[in-house]
Amino acid sequence: MIDHMTLGVTDFARAVTFYDAALAPLGICRVMTLPLDQTEGVHVTGYGREQPILWLARERPTTGLLHVAFQAATRADVDAFHAAGLDAGGTDNGAPGLRPHYHADYYAAFLRDPNGHNIEAVCHSPQLTGRT
Repeated sequence: MIDHMTLGVTDFARAVTFYDAALAPLGICRVMTLPLDQTEGVHVTGYGREQPILWLARERPTTGLLHVAFQAATRADVDAFHAAGLDAGGTDNGAPGLRPHYHADYYAAFLRDPNGHNIEAVCHSPQLTGRT
């Protein structure tokens, strides 16, 4: 099980703006920002629910293929992630919808973050119909 990961970013402020907005509908927020004197002058901030699971660092940008998927509680949360991420400077890499080739209830959306990484929100729960 992964405890946390760090992404090196080229534009820290732009990345923070994107992740603040895109992750908020999933209940994920900035939970820690380290003082510059503790990071040798590198801007570092962590996202999670209680403790950081994703760190952003303005140092040595991460390159190559990177795909990070975050769990969403509901399909509406996936939709909100996609909309908020687009509004915050992300680019569409797959609109919200079912991906039945993974499984029947796989509902996801994909964005490219400001560094071009593929960021996904996915809900594995079936759509509730309101019937009991």
